[in-house]
Amino acid sequence: MKRLVTACIVSITLMMPQSIANSEPTQDSPQLRTEDMLMLFLSNNIYEVVRDYYYPRILKLKPEIKPWHISVIDSERLNGFRGFIFQMTIEVEPSLGHGVPVGKDRITYQISVGPSEKLVNHTHLATYKLPEDLQEWMQ
Repeated sequence: MKRLVTACIVSITLMMPQSIANSEPTQDSPQLRTEDMLMLFLSNNIYEVVRDYYYPRILKLKPEIKPWHISVIDSERLNGFRGFIFQMTIEVEPSLGHGVPVGKDRITYQISVGPSEKLVNHTHLATYKLPEDLQEWMQ
């Protein structure tokens, strides 16, 4: 019995960091502010990529992009320590109107001095089913 309790405690302890790392932020931090500011600067580029994918092929309306529906997945310096060529991968969930998500996309940009942003890759991950009242209107 003692071994079972110990095994449970060890298992829970080992799983905690993993579940914490995958959760949404619950408070402000310098890193979160920096990521949010960068999303504001990239928002026009992100909107253009997403709009061109969804409209008019999937939707009859152009979807919206809310900054809080953009997550930084990965970022790296491409030219070494203190180099100023970056690659950033984000995930975005475009929506219609008041928070009706329409899908999920992963977008990678190269950002460098200038400033300049270059689209490296766009992958459509999912198309969400719309509520029935919107489905009728979108056909």
